Amino acid sequence: MSGLTEASLKRLAGTRSFERGLGYLDAVAGVDVGDGWVTASVHGTERYEVELTLDGPGGPAGECDCPYGLEGNFCKHLVALGLTVLARRESLPRQRKAARKRAQDLDEWLSALPKDELLALLKEQIDEDRQLRRRLELRAASARGDLAVVRSRIRDLLDIGPFAQYGYVEYADARAYAAQAGQAVSAIRELTGTGRADDAITLARDAMTLLAEVVESVDDSDGWLGEIAAGLADAHLDACRAARPDPEELARWLVGHALSDIDDGLTGIDPLDYEDVLGEEGMAVLRKSAVEAWQGNRRGWAEKHLMERVAKAGGDIDAVIAVHAADLSPNGYTHLVIARELDTARRSDEALRWAERGIRETRDLSAVDTALVDYLCERYAMTDRFADAVAVRRDHFGACRTLAAYQQLRAAARAADCWPAERAGALALLSADAEQRQQGWYSGPVLVDALLDDKDLDTAWGAATRTGAHDRQWLTLADQVRATRPADALSVYLRLAEPLTQQTGNTVYEQLVALLLSIRDCHRRLGTEDEFAVHVTTLRTVQKRKRNLMRLMDERGL
Repeated sequence: MSGLTEASLKRLAGTRSFERGLGYLDAVAGVDVGDGWVTASVHGTERYEVELTLDGPGGPAGECDCPYGLEGNFCKHLVALGLTVLARRESLPRQRKAARKRAQDLDEWLSALPKDELLALLKEQIDEDRQLRRRLELRAASARGDLAVVRSRIRDLLDIGPFAQYGYVEYADARAYAAQAGQAVSAIRELTGTGRADDAITLARDAMTLLAEVVESVDDSDGWLGEIAAGLADAHLDACRAARPDPEELARWLVGHALSDIDDGLTGIDPLDYEDVLGEEGMAVLRKSAVEAWQGNRRGWAEKHLMERVAKAGGDIDAVIAVHAADLSPNGYTHLVIARELDTARRSDEALRWAERGIRETRDLSAVDTALVDYLCERYAMTDRFADAVAVRRDHFGACRTLAAYQQLRAAARAADCWPAERAGALALLSADAEQRQQGWYSGPVLVDALLDDKDLDTAWGAATRTGAHDRQWLTLADQVRATRPADALSVYLRLAEPLTQQTGNTVYEQLVALLLSIRDCHRRLGTEDEFAVHVTTLRTVQKRKRNLMRLMDERGL
């Protein structure tokens, strides 16, 4: 109960639903307190059934059958019930204790009933609850091994028809459908438990196929069908462990299932989980089938994944490499994967060769996987091959000419003690780009960013003046030279501020005021405070209708 507070209710519901829930306190009726839960009816547009869980693993939680609640939200009706519970906080422990006593008394009473009376009571409930009847009919068929009836019932349970409007199960009905489909898992487990594990295997496979056929017709945003599929996979594995089917047939089925487009990973079955069932004979067939499938389609994702899993499980690193090497990506990513696999196997020399090969075979270095470049340069640095690292960084920079590539070249060249020469060559490339307005011109020439990053402010100012620069770059330049070149900085701030005076919006006002503060600082450095005062007075006169701007200027002392 300690987790249930007004603050936790507001966090679960959000401010809007919490406030709306305050208006439904008088609409809560029929409060029933159990051991860890509270149910009630809340009268809104209709009467809704609400259940609040007090001791959930993640704290309080709840369900409501109103439209908003059916979407998985903590609605205003749950807020109303939660607040009602809080108002009765002092009596709640007593009520929960009474609920536990009632449950215990019920268990004792049922246990003491004669068989005939218990059966009569059960039949009475079956007549009143159609869902209970269906569940028990299925369990009865499973227990007596009536495979035809169980198969028919499982088909009915997985049929979306009763829940689908226009052939699709909407989000609000997905949970109810999943609850019904979950009975199929229970029926299959029941077969295994009653010694019919062979039949359970067959029905589990049938159910997987049926579920895969409808999954695209269900809004499974909450993952209910994924849980059902995982339950079917577990039921199939348990049945196999109980029945011990033919290992060769099982191995072939597992490979076919893993490569099937129908399941598409829904059940998450991993053939290697069946190793204890397959034994040496079955595992040999599994490996052989995986190899044959991969050799027949070396670029198929499912084939590659299965082959890689089988090879890794067998400790065959060369087979793992062969899988990746059969479909090398043009940007070097696959070469990096191979290099890392070889590193894990402590074959570092081969790993390095694969990384180098990845750089050589990349068709366009501007599109190379940067992780491969980083890996290779780190390996070179570890073995004091600094010149080789610089060469790789130089080639990569020459291909893409970004600020990040410039920074990485600088770091490598400094480690090799050759940055001045490398910098001259890199800046020459960036200067040529700037003259042609290429490489990142949409945000200004990379040349200016590189010089700023080098803290070479005078050269950066000259480059921006000569080739042009983005407003972002001019603002950065002005901010960094303001102390030494206030007049130059002032001209930038005034130019950037002018268009903002023609715009509206709080974000614009924040930008304008920030520029005004910088303008004031420049005037102070230049000893022209009076000029700034006139500027601000004129601005206030022209912009006086912008009340938020005036307020912001007042707050900043402008």
